[in-house]
Amino acid sequence: MRLQVLATDVPARLGAGLDFPVADAIAGCVWQRQQPIKIDPETETRFPEFARVLREAGIKSFCGIPLMLASRRIGVLGLASMKPDAFRDFEPQFVRDGTPALENATAGGGVFPHPFALGVVTSPASPTEADPDRPADTFEGIIGRSGPMGAVLDQVAVVAPTNATVLILGETGTGKELIAQAIHKHGSRHFQPFIRVNCAAIPSGLLESELFGHERGAFTGAISRKTGRFELAHGGTLFLDEIGDLPLDLQSKLLRVLQEQEFERLGSNQTIRVDVRVVAATSRDLPRMVAQGEYRSDLYYRLNVFPLRLPALRERPEDIPLLVSHFMQIYAGRMHKPAECVSSEAMRGLVAYPWPGNVRELQNFIERAVILSTGKVLQPPLAELQTPVTGPAGTRSGPGRMAASLKAAEREHILQALAESNWVVGGPKGAATRLGLRRTTLISKMQKLGLARLKS
Repeated sequence: MRLQVLATDVPARLGAGLDFPVADAIAGCVWQRQQPIKIDPETETRFPEFARVLREAGIKSFCGIPLMLASRRIGVLGLASMKPDAFRDFEPQFVRDGTPALENATAGGGVFPHPFALGVVTSPASPTEADPDRPADTFEGIIGRSGPMGAVLDQVAVVAPTNATVLILGETGTGKELIAQAIHKHGSRHFQPFIRVNCAAIPSGLLESELFGHERGAFTGAISRKTGRFELAHGGTLFLDEIGDLPLDLQSKLLRVLQEQEFERLGSNQTIRVDVRVVAATSRDLPRMVAQGEYRSDLYYRLNVFPLRLPALRERPEDIPLLVSHFMQIYAGRMHKPAECVSSEAMRGLVAYPWPGNVRELQNFIERAVILSTGKVLQPPLAELQTPVTGPAGTRSGPGRMAASLKAAEREHILQALAESNWVVGGPKGAATRLGLRRTTLISKMQKLGLARLKS
């Protein structure tokens, strides 16, 4: 995405009529941070070229302000003055409510004796660029305005008000749980519980009890009655993550609950009826598993009422600057770091990388970048990023090769984390923490990838 400069009452050399990447200059930083930035052209070091042009125009103070319309950002407003330190006590909150207040504030001089306005608005370059009419801003926590992500959110808006079972498909780290939460929050059950179960994180011997509950004495160690997740989700939504990892012996029991909305606790013959909406998610290829006899076809068809496929991050690179800005603000705030924006060169490197770990990998990478950065411009360690294997002339050689290269990249990523943690998986300094994964999830991935430390 690029910003187009529209200006009035400004010197031509300030860039009226031009456009530039979001990551460039002060306007790009204001757009990314969504916070005002005030500069003194005489002492400014972050934007030296822009400060030079301001000085040549006789400008002593400048303030960049995000323009908002109904909680949606539409551009950046620049205010300048011939008076030094003119914006020291200026709090531009009114800009969020509309421009009439701005016109009144600047009319007749006011606190800006010689103002000029520099409005920066988005100028989409292709159908996959940002679309201000997309419902992205209505889904809390979901960052993305690209065409692929907008199509997903359109589907979420359609299916959320219904009680239909939804199957969310997508690679690891694409944000499947966020989409499940959005479906719940925008449905008729939003005031009821949203209960999560990670089918891959719970040992198969305990998963049945976790889902359906058990009576006291049902098995060794069952010292009291346990309420299962289906019962806890009564009236609300049950999110079954990694449903592809559900053991075969439990698949038939889950099918019955989906069809009949009833079950029995372990150790009991009393039937419990529930009213639960199920949203499931998986990163596995369920049709292939069905064909190989690893997954029940009737359960797959019952789950696949409304499939939602989430795009991988490499399929929506125009969302990367938004995500980078979002994560940078979060971690800079938590760590009290001064990081405010990203250089154009660094942003190009981040957008070019295919991110095999998707949004989760990007999030962890930006957190590390914030830790390493000491100044206001983020310094991401781009040398740590390893591009997956590609075909001739830099093009990937087909879906099979891409899948293999992504698997190899994931394997290398996990190996690096294991090596850095001396093959300690759990704990605060373990590989799972470094990767942003649960210990059981990492163990499952290690088993699938055949990773084991060689004994000397």
